[in-house]
Amino acid sequence: MSRTFSPSSMLQQLPEQFFAKLAGTAAALKQEGHDVINLGQGNPDLPTPEHVVQSLQEAAENPLYHKYSPFTGWPFLKEAVAAYYKREHGVTLDPETEVAVLSGAKTGLVEISQCLLNPDDRALLPDPGYPDYLSGTSMAGADVTFMPLKQENQFLPDFGQLDSSVLDEAKLMFLNYPNNPTAAVANSRFFEETVSLAERHGICVCHDFAYGTIGYDEKPVSFMETPGAKDIGVEMFTMSKAFNMAGWRVGFAVGNASVIKHLNLLQDHLYVSLFGAVQHAAADALNGPQDSVRELTDTYKKRRDLLISGLRDAGWEVPAPAGSFFAWLPVPDGWTSEAFADKLLHEAHVVTAPGSGFGPSGEGFLRVGLVQPEERIQEAVERISKLDVFQQ
Repeated sequence: MSRTFSPSSMLQQLPEQFFAKLAGTAAALKQEGHDVINLGQGNPDLPTPEHVVQSLQEAAENPLYHKYSPFTGWPFLKEAVAAYYKREHGVTLDPETEVAVLSGAKTGLVEISQCLLNPDDRALLPDPGYPDYLSGTSMAGADVTFMPLKQENQFLPDFGQLDSSVLDEAKLMFLNYPNNPTAAVANSRFFEETVSLAERHGICVCHDFAYGTIGYDEKPVSFMETPGAKDIGVEMFTMSKAFNMAGWRVGFAVGNASVIKHLNLLQDHLYVSLFGAVQHAAADALNGPQDSVRELTDTYKKRRDLLISGLRDAGWEVPAPAGSFFAWLPVPDGWTSEAFADKLLHEAHVVTAPGSGFGPSGEGFLRVGLVQPEERIQEAVERISKLDVFQQ
């Protein structure tokens, strides 16, 4: 009989993988034969731009890339990252000391806690927020204080509501704008306030810029554009959203040289960087024409407008998201987020993500992804509009 080995205490204390549970729910309904429209996950549905795919195909034939890559990534990719930030955000970066290549931004967002936090150190996390921030802090054995993101404060944390003793204890703060799940955006004034707070209390700021190219009313602001940001923090960017390269697993961190050094050191023990041909294609994506990036945002805007106008016509008063490819929808009166998500799932066969899964302050909302074609979003709207809750 095969022996069962017990997991480590670190594995046992990890939070439940929220998105894995969502995927399992959708798969079970499909197996039952239902036509399920999955708006619950954030998996881009469109292909990678053709010129990026061609770059990979050509680079894959280069024997140089069949060997181990340099542990910290190929210099040409880090140089492309620096050039991208200079062109798009006016930010100057040293490619060698202020850029770290990541196997997707998720990797870095989990690793940074292990790089900076010891057991019982304190981290500040947004609530609601991306669940994997909590995965990293859990692995590090750190304590967590949640920063509520409230509608009345445009889903920005109110630093004035945080106890000064908590701020003095905190070593790491996670922020994310454009925001997942609330779809809110941040302005320069908020980031200036963040830098000032971090400087006073000695906090490292990690800004998750995963949706940095997806802003509907104006171009999203990079945290690195803020004076002093490089002194107190880093920003993490992924190729997944801007270039539809989710399956390629390539991202990067930029900013504070000491944090970049720590990330590189940890990754030296975990990986031998990324396949060189993927790095080659990623550099071409960053250096090349950005038409496809702008067209992608236009596509999401059309989907956003279709979803929001359709739900409003059905009698559901919902706000239009300002950024990201999500909509953050208040559930109708008398419903919890999980109960209403279940109703949509079982009566309309539309998968959404209950806001409570992103933290206590997410209760009362649903997250809906704009990652289905317009005809499927229209179908979802029509199904939802037929529910009895909107027929009263």
